[in-house]
Amino acid sequence: MSTSRNRKWRLTMRSASRWLPTVARTSGIVLLTILIVFAVFRATAPFLISSGLVRSGIEKALSDWTGYRAQIEGDPTLEFWPTPRVTLNQVNIREPTKNGKVLGHIDSLSADFSLFAALRGRAHFHEFHFLRPTIYIRRDETGLIDWTNEGLLSKAIERVETSANQGMPMRREQDADIGTLTIEDGTVEMADERTGNIYKMNGINADITWPRLSRPMTAVILARLNGQDVKIDFNSTQPLLLFAGKSVDARTSFSSPLISWTYSGVSSISDFSTLAGNLDLSVPNVPSFLAWSGEHLPVANTLQNVSLNADIVAIQNGLRFNNLNFKVNDSAASGVMDLNYTAAGKPKISGTLAFDQMNLNPFLTAFSMRLAADTAIDALLNGNPLQRLDLDMRLSSNKAWLGPFQFDNIGASLLVAGGKAKFDIGDSGFEGGDLTAHLEVTQGDFDGGGKLQISIRNADFGGLFSRLKLVGPLPMTTGSLDLALSTSKPIWAANLGDVAGKMSFSAQAGSFRQFNISAFRALAADKTFFRMSDIADTAFDFDSLNVDASFAKGSAEVHSAKITGRNETVTLNGVVPFRSNGLALSGAIEASSPADTSDLPMLPFFIGGTWPDPVISPVTTLLQKPDQPQQ
Repeated sequence: MSTSRNRKWRLTMRSASRWLPTVARTSGIVLLTILIVFAVFRATAPFLISSGLVRSGIEKALSDWTGYRAQIEGDPTLEFWPTPRVTLNQVNIREPTKNGKVLGHIDSLSADFSLFAALRGRAHFHEFHFLRPTIYIRRDETGLIDWTNEGLLSKAIERVETSANQGMPMRREQDADIGTLTIEDGTVEMADERTGNIYKMNGINADITWPRLSRPMTAVILARLNGQDVKIDFNSTQPLLLFAGKSVDARTSFSSPLISWTYSGVSSISDFSTLAGNLDLSVPNVPSFLAWSGEHLPVANTLQNVSLNADIVAIQNGLRFNNLNFKVNDSAASGVMDLNYTAAGKPKISGTLAFDQMNLNPFLTAFSMRLAADTAIDALLNGNPLQRLDLDMRLSSNKAWLGPFQFDNIGASLLVAGGKAKFDIGDSGFEGGDLTAHLEVTQGDFDGGGKLQISIRNADFGGLFSRLKLVGPLPMTTGSLDLALSTSKPIWAANLGDVAGKMSFSAQAGSFRQFNISAFRALAADKTFFRMSDIADTAFDFDSLNVDASFAKGSAEVHSAKITGRNETVTLNGVVPFRSNGLALSGAIEASSPADTSDLPMLPFFIGGTWPDPVISPVTTLLQKPDQPQQ
């Protein structure tokens, strides 16, 4: 068996050796012929192809695409290796009139072209490269981009229609080739007729792939916008429908050091109410972003970073953000939010957000939002954010804080509408008790002033004073507080001297720290003056505490303060100026029971000086009978 196979193998090799040289020689001749023809064709191409033909072909292609008049000032340069390519300098796109306005300018334009088509007198181009193009476009009142004038692109946009399956029917002669476009150091300036703004993007470097009008498009754009480097990624399976103002599936991402966002889903350049997809947005530095975008909001001082992810769906006159995950600073929230427009055309944000923890400072600072304006004209043009936007938000949080104050299980609402701004805490845990609050800014353009109301029930004020490290004789007790304040000045300009209102505080059993009432009586019998620190070695236990006061012109007037102990009662009234941190109070110590008056006679006194160590002056002369000589 082995000898037979070897014999057959030798016969096969002997037969192949007879025809292999013939195949090799034939293949070599064919290959050599092809190389000679190619070399001759390449060598003679510059003499066979007219540069004028290529130049006029480029001019016609640009004119046909844009619908405007293309003019090339520089002479074309032809290259034939490694691929045939033409380069033209100083290309202008003008309106089709004698002295038409320049709509675009290109320093240098190069494109590959077909040798065979050029030899037949036709110019066919692809793989375009634009060096330093400048394009001027216009976005009309309907939101559509209008740059072409009855050109191939404009006609294709006009003819395209959406079929039942969102297809894009197009006749073969209408489905023009585009290919790949490369842009280097370009500029785009867009005039938005809807807003009256002009937007400019420069330093544009882009790679755009769009094989044919009916095919998908992908684009990667690097540019500089308002001094910041940005990157835009875009892809869509139906770009022509998108340019026609239709709603199509697309994915767009925008990234920069100040803001990044990605949107995937149904998109439209003319009607945002048709959006339906997912949005992921991040602003790592809110103050820098607002400065970059040209906005000025005082609230930005308390906002550091914001991010959100949500499913967007169109609703009547707006958008809804479902499955919203929202983060501001270090506080995360989830919920639903709507962005729509009122009957007057004002944008309105409403919804419900549940936070794990929340800082109330940004929300309260919102009431002082007012754009800085040097002149009345600036104020008129820029307006007030509270006037330009309505809010109706319901907020909840397991933990919340406002400066040094902490809250548990808070439920709040923020309402800005009809010339008023309101912030309400409907329910909240506060220092072991309950708190409700209402802040309102009213009238006109929010220059009319505002008011604050706070109600606290059964809170541990002693624990609060200790945690805040407040010094001096203060009540260590569980109590209730009602506070109502108002100002007629703009709330962002008001200070303590502009605030008026009233306060009442009540508590059950507790102790007044750093107040030795026995030492008080002893020193009052021997000294004309002594300091509060002289009687701070122990506390005064009381059974009840009640305080009523009012505020006006930078001071608190204590109408009545009564501290009732088991044996003695302390009463106070007078004035507490805020600015000087001083006291001017008159008071008295007397027996809690009339039966103990002989053992604990009334002791009037005056307290003056600076908190927390004022000076006490006993008024002993008031206790003497008229016929007794003064000592």
